Amino acid sequence: MNGADALITTLADNDVTACFANPGTSEMQFVSALDREPRMRSVLCLFEGVATGAADGYGRMAGKPACTLLHLGAGYANGGANLHNARRAATPVVNVIGDHATYHRQYDAPLNSDIAGWAAPNSLWVKSADTADSVGPLTAEAVLASYGAPGGCASLILPADSAWSDTAVKGPVLTPAPRAKVSQADAEAVAARIKAAKKPVILMGGSTCLDAGVRQAGRIAATGVRVLTDTFVARIARGAGRFAPDKMMYFGEMALADLQDVDLMVLVETVEPVAFFAYPDRPSLLVPEGCEAATLCGREADGPAALQALADALGAPEAAPVEALELPGLPSGPFNPYAIGASIARHMPDNAVVSDDAVTAGLPIWQSTKTARPHDWLCLTGGAIGQGIPAAIGAAVACPDRKVLSLNGDGAAMYTVQGLWTIAREQLDVTTVVFANHAYRILNIEMGRTGAGNPGPAARKLLDLGEPRIDWVQVAGGLGIPAERVSTPEAFDAAFERAMNQKGPRFIEAAL
Repeated sequence: MNGADALITTLADNDVTACFANPGTSEMQFVSALDREPRMRSVLCLFEGVATGAADGYGRMAGKPACTLLHLGAGYANGGANLHNARRAATPVVNVIGDHATYHRQYDAPLNSDIAGWAAPNSLWVKSADTADSVGPLTAEAVLASYGAPGGCASLILPADSAWSDTAVKGPVLTPAPRAKVSQADAEAVAARIKAAKKPVILMGGSTCLDAGVRQAGRIAATGVRVLTDTFVARIARGAGRFAPDKMMYFGEMALADLQDVDLMVLVETVEPVAFFAYPDRPSLLVPEGCEAATLCGREADGPAALQALADALGAPEAAPVEALELPGLPSGPFNPYAIGASIARHMPDNAVVSDDAVTAGLPIWQSTKTARPHDWLCLTGGAIGQGIPAAIGAAVACPDRKVLSLNGDGAAMYTVQGLWTIAREQLDVTTVVFANHAYRILNIEMGRTGAGNPGPAARKLLDLGEPRIDWVQVAGGLGIPAERVSTPEAFDAAFERAMNQKGPRFIEAAL
């Protein structure tokens, strides 16, 4: 056994059995060791941002980490944007970052860099295994660290000589500690504040948005207390048979208007909301003036259990109203995200997973699918676009029996378009939809909101994707996925229905 064997065996022993990889020379021992560990599934990604985004999507759906295999500091940096999203989602991820041999570092070879410095901002834990005997124990430590709570990235640096040197040491199997519980007394104290408030709201995030938490939130809503989620959550259970909490609005002035006269905001696995960006003469903190904040539990705690304790303290009913299945008819008229959302609601099967990087098209589709068949929705937690295709890859690997839908703005899709090749190679059951409006439409909106004025010729060139126009059917087809372009509601409905009724990769360009 060498260090690379110890690493992969320890990962598999700790139930880390998926590796999203973009290896280089320093990682060849790891690549070779994969042939000796049949429990590990390796998935090649042609760009590190695809690998890291896939690990994020996998962790959100599996509830356990995947590992990435990245080539030195430069490889980690290429994957950094989607690790930023994973950090904001509190997703458990184990990054294995190859490094030069320990004795080679001193010569400052061209790919040498401060890997620990690159990894630290997005990682809960960063260590370098500088001997073969340390690889296994540090691997187990990394897996444990990734669970948090809340979860996050653990980054293990693997020097080449630690990987190729012999060792008799593999890491132990470690069990994550259970999340902290909120006491009934604390829940009753918050319940008393809610009863005393004139217009209280619950704001929740994290694991409270999974099925168990949403169920308890519905009980609380049945008492007359309004429940909202963070604007972008890692994963939320939605659709028929589930309570549908409101979502915190994206634009700050709309959020504050929506929260007008709220005098108590109870936070559950989240923090006080802030505007996504600063704007001239507008507040950063999205808590109404005169509103008090009360924390039921932080992100480190068991949010669903805390909501249950709060619901009990409020005397909430055991069963609360849920959304009934209500599917729209065949859409017609203008071809826009509302029409597309209607088709998605019509044909999306039970237990589908939606990876949302649709930018300006996303909200209409979210609204249209509120009463669709039950499904899970993965949001862009960190705001770094380019997550939609990679997270869908990870979700499909984690849940091979569930249909996965990847929704993407055309600008966002170009960030990690290489992921289409991985979807084709692995024959994943992913339908990718790209909304081709040939513009960074969100930036056109933000240009005015920031007070930057109307875009002139030079500015417009930085907001336009139409010169030349991206031919998405050719792009997807060239990367191995059957693709079609549609430009009417009826054509999209037919194309989407076909995609939902067959297994395997499909691509639809919605020409808006």
